[in-house]
Amino acid sequence: MSFRKLVARDVMNEDVLTVPEDWSAKQLAEFLTENEISGAPVVDAKSSVVGVVSLTDLARAEVEEGRIVPDRSDPDYWVRGWEEKVSEEDLAGLRLEEDGPLVSDLMNPAVFSVEEDTPVSEIAKSMIDARIHRVLVTRGRKIVGIVTSTDLLGLLVDEPVN
Repeated sequence: MSFRKLVARDVMNEDVLTVPEDWSAKQLAEFLTENEISGAPVVDAKSSVVGVVSLTDLARAEVEEGRIVPDRSDPDYWVRGWEEKVSEEDLAGLRLEEDGPLVSDLMNPAVFSVEEDTPVSEIAKSMIDARIHRVLVTRGRKIVGIVTSTDLLGLLVDEPVN
């Protein structure tokens, strides 16, 4: 089968962990640790994608007069990976309190996504151009899957990639 004929739905992983925008930073940190991930898409009450949040957002946030101010001066703020595994040790230096900031205060509203009928070749080009390792696959504003660089590399080998 030609790579050009494959579309997102053919290669995507349908198991996507998301976080609600109204979770606290502490809940987010616990979720990331429990699932050994460093970030996740953020959804609103209607399960629509509204952003992405990562361990980087937790670490970069500074508390100024009781409010969170993310450091948006770093050029990597808008384009960064959130696919690496995270552990409790990674979060040990962060002081997170139950009544701290919400995910909606920390999240990045920029979402890299494609529709489920987007050709794999276009997905690969977009990922290269944006220097990202994952894109969400959506149907409207609902997440239906995720395509990673590993998924695309798996197309080049004859045996299944775990």
